[in-house]
Amino acid sequence: MTKHAATTTQNKVERTGDAMKSMWQRAGVMGAAWAASQSALAEYAYNLQVPASQVARDVFHLHNLIMLVCVGIFVVVFGAMFYSLFKHRKSVGHKAAHFHENTTVEVIWTVIPFVILVGMAYPAAKIVIEMKDTSNPDMTVKVTGYQWKWGYDYLNEGIHFYSTLATPREQIDGTAAKGEHYLLEVDEPMVVPVGKRVRLLITANDVIHSWWLPAFGVKQDGIPGFIRDSWFTADKIGTYRGQCAELCGKDHGFMPTVVQVVSEEDYKAWVAKKKGSAQAAAADNGKTFETAELVARGEKVYQGNCAACHQANGMGLPGAFPAINGSKVATGPIADHIKVVLNGRPGTAMASFAGQLSNADIAAVVTYQRHAWDNKMGDAVQPADIAAARGGATAAVAPAAAAL
Repeated sequence: MTKHAATTTQNKVERTGDAMKSMWQRAGVMGAAWAASQSALAEYAYNLQVPASQVARDVFHLHNLIMLVCVGIFVVVFGAMFYSLFKHRKSVGHKAAHFHENTTVEVIWTVIPFVILVGMAYPAAKIVIEMKDTSNPDMTVKVTGYQWKWGYDYLNEGIHFYSTLATPREQIDGTAAKGEHYLLEVDEPMVVPVGKRVRLLITANDVIHSWWLPAFGVKQDGIPGFIRDSWFTADKIGTYRGQCAELCGKDHGFMPTVVQVVSEEDYKAWVAKKKGSAQAAAADNGKTFETAELVARGEKVYQGNCAACHQANGMGLPGAFPAINGSKVATGPIADHIKVVLNGRPGTAMASFAGQLSNADIAAVVTYQRHAWDNKMGDAVQPADIAAARGGATAAVAPAAAAL
């Protein structure tokens, strides 16, 4: 009887071992199939964005590997647990063993997790180190976060511009159908050549922002007063989209990051065009405009820079952002109006636009505000007036600086 029981037990163990071996073989086949279908996984709607740089691919593959390890741990742990519960339940006559410490078991369940963690930590550390190596760039771009847009300075090319949300207000307010790239489109995307190592110097002007481009494997906080750096090398021509990934205030969700990757020839043409636009903007600063021209231009500047807070109708948000329609600033002395736009209001969300807008754009937006809605002031500001106001502000600061 005892010999028969031993034989039966041995057969059960062998069958269990065969079943476990078969299960691991199937798991191995599934794992191999998963690893071999990285590109297909990347295209899946509920996965990470399709990688467009080597770092992003490394991150994507590491993500899938860690997920596979987690699935394996889940299967082993819960499989063993449910098997034990089922095979050793009281209803089949099993009696619980009575023992305390078991050195072998404790060593095993300490060593195995340690080996797994080290196995996951090594490739993760390798990728993090690679992400932080910003040496030997082909070009450098300073990225500055503002409430709520991005500023780009191409240090090698001498180009500077702002990138602002381009989604029409009608779509945001729900009065028009949402477009394909709703809240992920800008008026001026960052443009880089394909295959070039781009170093990013990331900071912020007001609060903490975060420049995030998933397809390149880049996410770096921009902190006021600090310069943080990152890098990417895009290996596919196309347009790539991300968002500010740090809660930065009221319009945090309206601050997309868009990068357009182009060929070397197209990049050179873009640089030439931007430099031509800068020259045209400089020429505008010396022009005298008709009032109608200023109002039309000022409306565009207002929609891109002011409407987020003060609203398209100029009524603001009570308790948060004051109205411009009928305000003492927009209907008061024109010099005071210019001063507010140039210098902002310290201690409030009203930022200085002295470094963000040209003299012509500031003249236009001030003129627009004084003509729009119920204001109807009838006066106008020229770029020369803004230049004089800038000089006056500098002169007023100089004696204080000398006293220090």
